[in-house]
Amino acid sequence: MRQTNICFLVRDGKVLLGMKKRGFGAGKWNGFGGKLAPGEDAVAATVREVKEEAGIDVLAGDLRDAGELTFRFHENTDWDNFCRIFVAEEWSGEPSESEEMRPAWHLIEELPFGSMWVDDPHWVPLVLAGKKIRAEFLFSPEGDVLQSVTVAEVPA
Repeated sequence: MRQTNICFLVRDGKVLLGMKKRGFGAGKWNGFGGKLAPGEDAVAATVREVKEEAGIDVLAGDLRDAGELTFRFHENTDWDNFCRIFVAEEWSGEPSESEEMRPAWHLIEELPFGSMWVDDPHWVPLVLAGKKIRAEFLFSPEGDVLQSVTVAEVPA
């Protein structure tokens, strides 16, 4: 199973999301992250991905572990992945568009769920409220319908 990460940058009641411009998840708002490079751990990958996708410098020590997600895709196991979740409230730099993502601030109370992955309403609000979670999702082969959802809060 592929190892991935996702990071939410939070400040003043807002979260920075990126509109995915190409590849897997294109056309959806998401946190910043992606696949781990060979020999890279989830924290190092998150620091690298946030810089590459949003132009933001976040320090490893400023990442809060917010849990883990397991994504399974019925009849499309190449998309299966195990994802570590991080939240950062401290960083340097201003968001800038990359070849892969177009960043924009969103009020936490008004997240654009209609343009996000269908699983996001089940767990993103918990993470943005400071909870640590463990969740598993089973998607239809196309990834547009949830067939199974399990979300649990875990001790921080």
